[in-house]
Amino acid sequence: MVDTFLASTLRLTMPTPDPNYSYNDIAKMIDHSLLNPALTVPELEAGCMLARTYNSASVCILPYYVAHCAELLAGSTVVVSTTLGFPHGGHKTSVKLFEAEQAIHDGARELDSVINISKARSGDWRYVRSEIEALTTFIHGAGAKIKVIFENAYHDNAAKIRLCEICGEIGVDWVKTSTGYAATGATLEDLRLMRKHSPEAVQVKAAGGIRTLDALLEVRAIGVTRVGATRTAEMLDDCRARLGLPALAAL
Repeated sequence: MVDTFLASTLRLTMPTPDPNYSYNDIAKMIDHSLLNPALTVPELEAGCMLARTYNSASVCILPYYVAHCAELLAGSTVVVSTTLGFPHGGHKTSVKLFEAEQAIHDGARELDSVINISKARSGDWRYVRSEIEALTTFIHGAGAKIKVIFENAYHDNAAKIRLCEICGEIGVDWVKTSTGYAATGATLEDLRLMRKHSPEAVQVKAAGGIRTLDALLEVRAIGVTRVGATRTAEMLDDCRARLGLPALAAL
Protein backbone atom coordinates (compact mmCIF):
# COMPACT_ATOMS: atom_id res chain seq x y z
CA MET A 1 0.00 0.00 0.00
CA VAL A 2 2.77 2.42 0.97
CA ASP A 3 4.82 1.45 -2.10
CA THR A 4 1.81 2.03 -4.34
CA PHE A 5 1.22 5.44 -2.78
CA LEU A 6 4.89 6.44 -3.21
CA ALA A 7 4.93 5.31 -6.82
CA SER A 8 1.79 7.30 -7.54
CA THR A 9 3.26 10.39 -5.85
CA LEU A 10 6.49 10.11 -7.84
CA ARG A 11 4.54 9.88 -11.09
CA LEU A 12 2.67 13.07 -10.20
CA THR A 13 5.80 15.01 -9.29
CA MET A 14 8.11 13.85 -12.10
CA PRO A 15 8.24 16.25 -15.08
CA THR A 16 6.28 15.05 -18.10
CA PRO A 17 8.39 14.97 -21.27
CA ASP A 18 7.19 17.37 -23.94
CA PRO A 19 6.80 15.51 -27.26
CA ASN A 20 7.32 18.76 -29.19
CA TYR A 21 11.08 18.95 -28.61
CA SER A 22 14.08 16.93 -27.53
CA TYR A 23 17.09 18.08 -25.52
CA ASN A 24 19.16 18.19 -28.69
CA ASP A 25 16.52 20.33 -30.45
CA ILE A 26 16.92 22.99 -27.76
CA ALA A 27 20.68 22.71 -27.22
CA LYS A 28 21.30 23.15 -30.94
CA MET A 29 19.37 26.43 -30.90
CA ILE A 30 21.86 28.11 -28.57
CA ASP A 31 24.93 30.10 -29.54
CA HIS A 32 26.70 30.32 -26.18
CA SER A 33 27.82 33.94 -26.08
CA LEU A 34 31.28 34.83 -24.78
CA LEU A 35 31.52 38.39 -26.10
CA ASN A 36 31.72 40.44 -22.92
CA PRO A 37 35.01 42.34 -23.27
CA ALA A 38 35.73 41.94 -19.56
CA LEU A 39 35.86 38.12 -19.71
CA THR A 40 39.23 36.75 -18.62
CA VAL A 41 41.10 33.97 -20.41
CA PRO A 42 40.11 31.39 -17.74
CA GLU A 43 36.47 32.48 -18.12
CA LEU A 44 36.64 32.12 -21.91
CA GLU A 45 38.12 28.64 -21.56
CA ALA A 46 35.49 27.64 -19.00
CA GLY A 47 32.76 28.96 -21.30
CA CYS A 48 34.02 26.87 -24.19
CA MET A 49 34.06 23.76 -22.02
CA LEU A 50 30.56 24.52 -20.75
CA ALA A 51 29.28 24.72 -24.32
CA ARG A 52 31.01 21.45 -25.12
CA THR A 53 29.48 19.75 -22.08
CA TYR A 54 25.98 20.98 -22.90
CA ASN A 55 26.42 20.41 -26.66
CA SER A 56 25.20 23.84 -27.73
CA ALA A 57 25.04 24.86 -31.38
CA SER A 58 28.08 27.10 -31.16
CA VAL A 59 30.30 29.25 -29.03
CA CYS A 60 30.30 32.87 -30.17
CA ILE A 61 33.68 33.99 -28.91
CA LEU A 62 35.79 37.14 -28.84
CA PRO A 63 37.72 37.19 -32.13
CA TYR A 64 41.21 36.96 -30.64
CA TYR A 65 40.29 33.66 -28.94
CA VAL A 66 38.86 31.87 -31.99
CA ALA A 67 41.90 29.67 -32.65
CA HIS A 68 42.10 28.43 -29.07
CA CYS A 69 38.32 27.96 -28.96
CA ALA A 70 38.60 25.73 -32.05
CA GLU A 71 41.19 23.62 -30.24
CA LEU A 72 38.97 23.28 -27.17
CA LEU A 73 35.96 22.25 -29.26
CA ALA A 74 37.81 19.87 -31.58
CA GLY A 75 36.04 16.53 -31.88
CA SER A 76 32.70 17.94 -30.68
CA THR A 77 29.65 19.03 -32.67
CA VAL A 78 29.84 22.56 -31.23
CA VAL A 79 30.70 25.09 -33.94
CA VAL A 80 33.09 28.01 -33.45
CA SER A 81 31.52 31.37 -34.24
CA THR A 82 32.66 34.96 -33.83
CA THR A 83 31.78 38.52 -34.81
CA LEU A 84 32.62 41.03 -37.55
CA GLY A 85 32.35 44.79 -37.14
CA PHE A 86 31.16 44.22 -33.59
CA PRO A 87 29.32 45.86 -31.91
CA HIS A 88 28.78 49.14 -33.80
CA GLY A 89 29.09 48.05 -37.45
CA GLY A 90 31.05 51.13 -38.48
CA HIS A 91 34.15 49.33 -39.78
CA LYS A 92 34.92 49.69 -43.49
CA THR A 93 33.88 46.73 -45.60
CA SER A 94 37.53 45.90 -46.28
CA VAL A 95 38.15 45.63 -42.54
CA LYS A 96 35.16 43.33 -42.06
CA LEU A 97 36.42 41.17 -44.90
CA PHE A 98 39.84 40.94 -43.27
CA GLU A 99 38.18 40.02 -39.98
CA ALA A 100 36.24 37.29 -41.79
CA GLU A 101 39.40 35.95 -43.44
CA GLN A 102 41.26 35.83 -40.13
CA ALA A 103 38.34 34.26 -38.27
CA ILE A 104 37.90 31.50 -40.85
CA HIS A 105 41.66 30.87 -40.87
CA ASP A 106 41.51 30.50 -37.08
CA GLY A 107 38.65 28.00 -37.23
CA ALA A 108 35.38 29.93 -37.13
CA ARG A 109 32.58 28.43 -39.22
CA GLU A 110 29.80 30.92 -38.45
CA LEU A 111 30.29 34.69 -38.51
CA ASP A 112 27.93 37.25 -36.99
CA SER A 113 28.40 40.51 -38.89
CA VAL A 114 26.95 43.86 -37.85
CA ILE A 115 25.59 45.93 -40.73
CA ASN A 116 26.77 49.51 -41.20
CA ILE A 117 24.06 50.99 -38.98
CA SER A 118 24.89 54.56 -39.98
CA LYS A 119 24.49 53.78 -43.69
CA ALA A 120 21.19 51.97 -43.10
CA ARG A 121 19.82 54.88 -41.06
CA SER A 122 20.93 57.21 -43.85
CA GLY A 123 18.98 55.20 -46.42
CA ASP A 124 22.10 54.25 -48.36
CA TRP A 125 20.80 50.80 -49.27
CA ARG A 126 23.25 50.43 -52.14
CA TYR A 127 26.15 50.53 -49.67
CA VAL A 128 24.39 48.24 -47.21
CA ARG A 129 23.62 45.69 -49.93
CA SER A 130 27.13 45.85 -51.39
CA GLU A 131 28.74 45.17 -48.03
CA ILE A 132 26.43 42.28 -47.09
CA GLU A 133 26.88 40.77 -50.55
CA ALA A 134 30.69 41.03 -50.41
CA LEU A 135 30.81 39.39 -47.00
CA THR A 136 28.33 36.66 -47.91
CA THR A 137 30.18 35.81 -51.12
CA PHE A 138 33.51 35.55 -49.31
CA ILE A 139 32.18 33.63 -46.30
CA HIS A 140 30.17 31.16 -48.38
CA GLY A 141 33.15 30.70 -50.68
CA ALA A 142 35.17 29.63 -47.65
CA GLY A 143 32.54 27.10 -46.63
CA ALA A 144 31.30 29.11 -43.65
CA LYS A 145 27.96 30.74 -42.76
CA ILE A 146 26.93 34.33 -42.10
CA LYS A 147 24.49 35.85 -39.63
CA VAL A 148 23.64 39.49 -40.40
CA ILE A 149 23.00 41.62 -37.32
CA PHE A 150 20.55 44.49 -37.89
CA GLU A 151 20.68 46.10 -34.40
CA ASN A 152 16.94 46.69 -34.51
CA ALA A 153 16.94 49.23 -31.68
CA TYR A 154 18.11 51.84 -34.19
CA HIS A 155 15.70 51.14 -37.08
CA ASP A 156 12.01 51.60 -37.83
CA ASN A 157 9.94 48.75 -39.22
CA ALA A 158 10.35 49.89 -42.82
CA ALA A 159 14.15 49.67 -42.50
CA LYS A 160 13.95 46.25 -40.82
CA ILE A 161 11.79 44.98 -43.68
CA ARG A 162 14.19 46.40 -46.26
CA LEU A 163 17.09 44.67 -44.53
CA CYS A 164 15.20 41.37 -44.57
CA GLU A 165 14.54 41.81 -48.29
CA ILE A 166 18.20 42.58 -49.05
CA CYS A 167 19.42 39.63 -47.00
CA GLY A 168 16.88 37.34 -48.65
CA GLU A 169 17.91 38.40 -52.13
CA ILE A 170 21.60 37.85 -51.31
CA GLY A 171 20.99 34.53 -49.57
CA VAL A 172 22.49 35.01 -46.12
CA ASP A 173 22.12 32.18 -43.62
CA TRP A 174 20.55 34.09 -40.73
CA VAL A 175 19.14 37.51 -40.03
CA LYS A 176 19.76 38.50 -36.41
CA THR A 177 18.03 41.05 -34.21
CA SER A 178 20.83 42.63 -32.24
CA THR A 179 24.26 42.56 -30.65
CA GLY A 180 23.01 42.56 -27.08
CA TYR A 181 24.78 45.87 -26.51
CA ALA A 182 22.14 48.33 -27.73
CA ALA A 183 19.29 49.80 -25.69
CA THR A 184 17.01 46.87 -26.54
CA GLY A 185 17.54 43.34 -27.80
CA ALA A 186 15.21 40.78 -29.32
CA THR A 187 11.47 41.49 -29.16
CA LEU A 188 8.64 39.21 -30.21
CA GLU A 189 7.31 41.92 -32.52
CA ASP A 190 10.65 42.21 -34.34
CA LEU A 191 11.08 38.46 -34.59
CA ARG A 192 7.63 38.02 -36.12
CA LEU A 193 8.38 40.82 -38.59
CA MET A 194 11.75 39.33 -39.55
CA ARG A 195 10.32 35.85 -40.01
CA LYS A 196 7.43 37.21 -42.10
CA HIS A 197 9.65 39.25 -44.43
CA SER A 198 12.51 36.75 -44.86
CA PRO A 199 12.43 33.86 -47.32
CA GLU A 200 12.08 30.40 -45.82
CA ALA A 201 15.73 29.60 -46.56
CA VAL A 202 16.92 32.49 -44.37
CA GLN A 203 16.84 31.62 -40.69
CA VAL A 204 16.19 34.05 -37.82
CA LYS A 205 18.39 34.49 -34.75
CA ALA A 206 17.28 36.26 -31.57
CA ALA A 207 19.92 37.95 -29.43
CA GLY A 208 19.59 40.08 -26.33
CA GLY A 209 17.13 39.14 -23.61
CA ILE A 210 16.69 35.38 -24.09
CA ARG A 211 17.46 34.32 -20.53
CA THR A 212 15.06 31.46 -19.76
CA LEU A 213 13.88 28.26 -21.39
CA ASP A 214 10.35 29.66 -21.58
CA ALA A 215 11.64 32.69 -23.50
CA LEU A 216 13.53 30.39 -25.86
CA LEU A 217 10.43 28.24 -26.44
CA GLU A 218 8.37 31.37 -27.11
CA VAL A 219 10.68 32.56 -29.89
CA ARG A 220 11.02 28.99 -31.21
CA ALA A 221 7.26 28.97 -31.76
CA ILE A 222 7.65 32.04 -34.01
CA GLY A 223 10.20 30.23 -36.17
CA VAL A 224 13.48 31.36 -34.59
CA THR A 225 16.19 28.70 -35.02
CA ARG A 226 19.05 30.25 -33.02
CA VAL A 227 19.37 32.40 -29.92
CA GLY A 228 22.40 34.10 -28.47
CA ALA A 229 22.59 33.38 -24.77
CA THR A 230 24.85 33.70 -21.75
CA ARG A 231 22.59 31.63 -19.47
CA THR A 232 23.05 28.46 -21.46
CA ALA A 233 23.57 26.19 -18.46
CA GLU A 234 20.46 27.42 -16.65
CA MET A 235 18.25 27.02 -19.72
CA LEU A 236 19.55 23.58 -20.61
CA ASP A 237 19.43 22.35 -17.01
CA ASP A 238 15.77 23.40 -17.01
CA CYS A 239 15.24 21.63 -20.32
CA ARG A 240 16.70 18.39 -19.02
CA ALA A 241 14.59 18.58 -15.88
CA ARG A 242 11.38 19.11 -17.86
CA LEU A 243 12.22 16.18 -20.11
CA GLY A 244 12.96 13.94 -17.14
CA LEU A 245 16.64 13.61 -18.07
CA PRO A 246 19.41 13.39 -15.46
CA ALA A 247 21.38 16.55 -14.72
CA LEU A 248 24.63 16.65 -16.66
CA ALA A 249 26.54 17.10 -13.41
CA ALA A 250 25.25 13.69 -12.32
CA LEU A 251 26.44 11.85 -15.45
